[in-house]
Amino acid sequence: MLFMVIEKFRNQNAKAVYRRLRDEGRGFPESLKFVGSWVSADLGRCFQLIEADDIALLQRWVAAWSDLVEFEIVPVVAGKDAAAALAPLL
Repeated sequence: MLFMVIEKFRNQNAKAVYRRLRDEGRGFPESLKFVGSWVSADLGRCFQLIEADDIALLQRWVAAWSDLVEFEIVPVVAGKDAAAALAPLL
């Protein structure tokens, strides 16, 4: 399953987040798959696409970063898959 993970850096402190990322890595449990990330121009938020079969592993990763980041997690599907699911109803 795909998840859009919206990270809001606590106190707009992107430096602390990137310092930990540099020093310790992402810290993903092995079965989480990092697809990609995008950072807002003001360095206040990061948008990550993550693939996970076990939501508990995603929660474990969130807990490890919760001192620096506030999370919103949204399950997502590709637009083409949503269109295919809705096609019989249109």
